[in-house]
Amino acid sequence: MEIEFKFQVPAERLEAVEAAMLGASSTRTHLQARYYDTEGGDLAAHGVVLRLRKEGRNWVQTAKAAGEGPLHRLEHNVDLGPARKSQPLAALPARHAGTPVGERLARALGAQPAPLVEVYATDIWRIARHEQFADSTVELALDQGRVLAPSADGSGERSAQVCELELELVDGNVDDLATLARLWAERHGLWFSTVSKSERGMRLALGQSTRPAVKASAPRLDENGGFPDGPTLQRAVVAACLAQILPNASEIAAGSLDAAQIHQARVGLRRLRTALRELQPLGAGLDEAWLPALVRTFRALGATRDRQQLVDKMQPRLVAAGGPVLTLPEDTTPQASPGEAVRASDFQAALVGLIGFAATPRAAPGASPKQTRRILRTRLSKLHAQLLRDGHAFEALPPDAQHRARKRLKRLRYLAEFVGAAFGDRRAARYTDALSPVQDVLGAYYDEVVAQEAYRAAADREPRAWFAVGWLLARQSAHARECGEALKSIAEARKFWNKKK
Repeated sequence: MEIEFKFQVPAERLEAVEAAMLGASSTRTHLQARYYDTEGGDLAAHGVVLRLRKEGRNWVQTAKAAGEGPLHRLEHNVDLGPARKSQPLAALPARHAGTPVGERLARALGAQPAPLVEVYATDIWRIARHEQFADSTVELALDQGRVLAPSADGSGERSAQVCELELELVDGNVDDLATLARLWAERHGLWFSTVSKSERGMRLALGQSTRPAVKASAPRLDENGGFPDGPTLQRAVVAACLAQILPNASEIAAGSLDAAQIHQARVGLRRLRTALRELQPLGAGLDEAWLPALVRTFRALGATRDRQQLVDKMQPRLVAAGGPVLTLPEDTTPQASPGEAVRASDFQAALVGLIGFAATPRAAPGASPKQTRRILRTRLSKLHAQLLRDGHAFEALPPDAQHRARKRLKRLRYLAEFVGAAFGDRRAARYTDALSPVQDVLGAYYDEVVAQEAYRAAADREPRAWFAVGWLLARQSAHARECGEALKSIAEARKFWNKKK
């Protein structure tokens, strides 16, 4: 099991990072690797990597696969020694038989494996050294070079630059690794990345520049192990939130403005903030100091998404209603771009802390399984009841209270999704399914409220925006009534957490 942090190094910080890496104990190695898969991409589809890499004079075959969290990787290495002309190199999956990653490799290839072919290659210079930090030993590796792959149409070769710093735990504990990673990230302006060299290679081979947006997934709970205690549930939920946030944030930090990635990053951050708030009583370790950076980044991404919503969704609806085609004035309010917001040192520090929290078994006391069940039942019941009251009064609520009702609905749905499996009842899925259309109704209402504010602000410079203001205002009362009815329908959703088990 490999446990590591991997950061992208900005070009303007490379010289300083390289200087910090060089020293009497550092080594410099030329690493040339070939990556293999079937023609159909069976290994990539199962998240498995198989490579041959020349390290100095020797060749090493390595198999890798994703582990249980953002820091964990299954890995097995086989030293093949120097290459011999009489014995051509070949990637042989059987070399990893009997290991956890070897089992994943065998499952990916199936009973009748297709032949392996070289898909892409890397040419890397690595500066590496070990550092003793607190009670742990950490290997730091600065990799610079290129990933190479034939173009999809066979017209030539494509390449992508690599400039990344890896910190891998050699011996000790994850807390020390996370602390050291945070210090390096803050000192040198690094940002955490989930994009491996193998993924860069596959993108080149397939002619892709980015990955699709990653959506939320359920926490991984051992349903056969009984109801979890508080700290176990906390770690599983935070890990699930990070599984959505980190891939999307990696793309945004690298410059992506993809609307779906920005939206899913915000959803992940909202879910994470719900976890920090609602699961706080279950155990120690969830640091409230992480929240301000999460909130700032959420809002910065929200400003971009709101603008995208106006252009991509609201403007076509206004034109269909007979309104003019509008070009909204640029917002001159100083604000960070999505990439700047994600790369910010406080946000990166929060991510590193959260990753370390999710990856570290906690010996600190927390709520027992019985206490955890009671706390969750109380919180779910309270949110459910509050939303029913919001439904009966929604039309009369001021805008900020209506917005709080929408946020409360999201907290209830996310909390139910987080803990539904712990209660071991399929009714949890039916309950969250009942909340989904209610959330859609309130989301559409709030999008129109935000749009109305934006068009009203733009009307001084673009008078034609008053059409949008009037059209949206005319819809508001009926739409608010619809939101109230939707919220009241939650009374019909059966509360899964009340069932005795």
